[in-house]
Amino acid sequence: MKFKTICSRSHRSILLLTVMVMIASPLSQSSAVRAAEQETRTHRPTKTWPISSPEEQGLDSVRLAAAFDFLKEKDPNIHSLLIIRNGVIVADAAFYPFQDNGLHDLASVTKSITSTLVGIAVRKGLIKGLDQLLLDFFPDRKIANLDERKKAITLRDLLTMRSGLQCIVQPTEVTLFQMMNSPDWVQFMLDLPMTDRPGTKFIYNSGAVHLLSAIIRKATGVTALDFARKELFEPLEITGVIWPMDPQGVSNDGWGDIRMRPRDMAKIGLLYLNNGVWDGKQILTPDWVETVTHKRPEVPETDYGYLWWIYKDAGYYARGRGGQHIIVLPGQKMVIVTTGGGFTNGAPLLESYILPAVHQGQRPLPPNPQGDALLVSKIGDAGRKPKATVNAPAEWSATADRIAGRTFVLEPNPWRVSSMTLKFQGRKEGTLIVTTSADTDQNPVYPIGFEGEYIIGPGRYGLPAAGKGRWESQDRLVIEIDEIGTINKFVFDLTFSGDGFTGSALEKTGLGKIPIKGTIK
Repeated sequence: MKFKTICSRSHRSILLLTVMVMIASPLSQSSAVRAAEQETRTHRPTKTWPISSPEEQGLDSVRLAAAFDFLKEKDPNIHSLLIIRNGVIVADAAFYPFQDNGLHDLASVTKSITSTLVGIAVRKGLIKGLDQLLLDFFPDRKIANLDERKKAITLRDLLTMRSGLQCIVQPTEVTLFQMMNSPDWVQFMLDLPMTDRPGTKFIYNSGAVHLLSAIIRKATGVTALDFARKELFEPLEITGVIWPMDPQGVSNDGWGDIRMRPRDMAKIGLLYLNNGVWDGKQILTPDWVETVTHKRPEVPETDYGYLWWIYKDAGYYARGRGGQHIIVLPGQKMVIVTTGGGFTNGAPLLESYILPAVHQGQRPLPPNPQGDALLVSKIGDAGRKPKATVNAPAEWSATADRIAGRTFVLEPNPWRVSSMTLKFQGRKEGTLIVTTSADTDQNPVYPIGFEGEYIIGPGRYGLPAAGKGRWESQDRLVIEIDEIGTINKFVFDLTFSGDGFTGSALEKTGLGKIPIKGTIK
């Protein structure tokens, strides 16, 4: 992870200068920061976040700095880390190659945002209450496998993952991928058979949360994204959000895929920390915040609220595949955000480095200019591209000339990759064009480096992606794609024979491995 006590790249330069001055005069940094941020320091930041040294907010900068060494050794797959106490940024980091406060896929953190939108709709009277029946919102649909159990499903059941709808979670959310391969996602979910009486058994069901997105559309008359823009994002001054739609263009992906900036993720956490109030405006009711962020007695088998996870007795968090988190610790007045591409050391980071840095008395600590300087140094190191290693000349294959520019047509597969086209620019660089049936308007052109290092360029949704490739033999090509802001890390292992190919596709952040094969046109 990389910490930073800044709001932007320009702030980083200012802070570095401030730290240098502070070493000569220990009181000067605190005064300079306070003077620079006097007009914007509130507990409900909008366009500009207030910032301070960790010590000013009662945290030990040396302990925070030690986290960098831990992460460098144990887990390089974190993309960003943001720590807020008392509504003030004390540490904000972007790790190479993730861009400073760039858009990032939140994966299942999206579920907690969907829950938030349900809470807003309830407050506004657009949804009558959580005991309203699921099927009340779809009177015009003919639904299969209809029985008394399905008729009894409530919004509360969807929010607590106790719908009773059939759902195969292992190995890689089978039911979710079946839904995504269906022509009508909402209809697919409504048609599923029941396996349990609603309200009796917790089964993690992403597709059921897509139904909540459809319900928001039904209740408000607009998409979940449009409703969020007006009622949540605009008040919090969150902009630039990307949230894909289902194939019908009716409902946003309620369970995942929203793209948002880390600091905007933190605003969601701070809204909850402030009991639903933002800049004097009541966005969520305090009762809603209390209800959704505490362990539900009706779900005794897991630490779950209403699409929020419960962290011991200390707080609650939104969690997404790949290391996406919004952690809220009310007793510490803290919000912690992480993003990643397979970041797996969130608990050790929090419990061995961040929480031990917290001074329990809520009082400022004495200034520590040396600690701040160390922290700033670690921040700079984490954000820089690592030094290039010396690579042996890559082996090249005559097969490259035969397949260059031709289309690899894949047989049907769970990831809905329909074709790929590989082009080469000499022996050092190339591009891989991937076409899917999932995002027909988002067929990325990934840059590929063939000298042992990633090349970075725009990927899906214009977010950065990196790629590299190598010939393992004359007929075998391995391509690695790191989508950075879109979480996924793919490895395509292809063996070519005549006008056909076989191989596998591996996704390293939780989607698993599938066989692939096809022909070359």
